[in-house]
Amino acid sequence: MLTQEEYSEQLYTEDEILLQVKEAIVQAGMPEVSVEPGYGRLLTMLVRLSRSKHILEIGALGGYSGICLSRGFAAGGRLTSLELRADYAELARRNLELAGFGDSTEYRIGPAMESLKLLEAEGAKFDFFFIDADKLNYTNYLEYAIKLANPGAIIAGDNIFLRGRTLNTDRNGPAIMAVRHFNEMIATDERLISTCLPAYDGLALAMVK
Repeated sequence: MLTQEEYSEQLYTEDEILLQVKEAIVQAGMPEVSVEPGYGRLLTMLVRLSRSKHILEIGALGGYSGICLSRGFAAGGRLTSLELRADYAELARRNLELAGFGDSTEYRIGPAMESLKLLEAEGAKFDFFFIDADKLNYTNYLEYAIKLANPGAIIAGDNIFLRGRTLNTDRNGPAIMAVRHFNEMIATDERLISTCLPAYDGLALAMVK
């Protein structure tokens, strides 16, 4: 019997560009941890529905999520993508160019916390945030997203179940504890309206009041 995720993915076909991104990630020997296709489609819809123009992505990897986010842009939209590794950012840059978003994407390379501090100092504000990077800093990224948010901004955080480890009370490593704290924070913070989607590896969604 198919899982609900497998059934859902049979209804849709990934387009050639996204498949090329996946193949490029494999060829580069990078982790195959891009956002799941179903959530990629959701990101496109949410960006379009919210009419977001300024998007901040924390964790570029090979550019799969960046393409999904950019496909939902309002006119004049721009993606700022934070990536620790220069080689990952370069592959993402090439893939965004392939998808037609090279001119609307800016990469900032280095530890995301440092880039976030600089963005705050610059007075940057964003309409949409996608958090998909190192789990130890998830709560810090959430705090910065709220600081840098325009009213009504959307925040999405991927992999909130850590392939089941978040749910296993016998597992209490630093990354697991950090994601649990993130989940609790996004669920209870009075500055946010939020929900959690349980498919795939879990996606947290919030709107800044």
